[in-house]
Amino acid sequence: MLEESGIDINEKVRRFLGDLALKVKIRRYVPMWDELLKDIKPSEERFSVSSVREDREGH
Repeated sequence: MLEESGIDINEKVRRFLGDLALKVKIRRYVPMWDELLKDIKPSEERFSVSSVREDREGH
């Protein structure tokens, strides 16, 4: 039925498995990222706004 509808089953399965592999890989890295970032303090509120404004005014 799927093939009759013009759906490339192999491509769909390949894409699904590729997406699933990426999700698994991300889950492995999230704890490492959390560990790396745990001691980093957040930037001041509105830091990016003032930084961009400062750059614009400097040129």
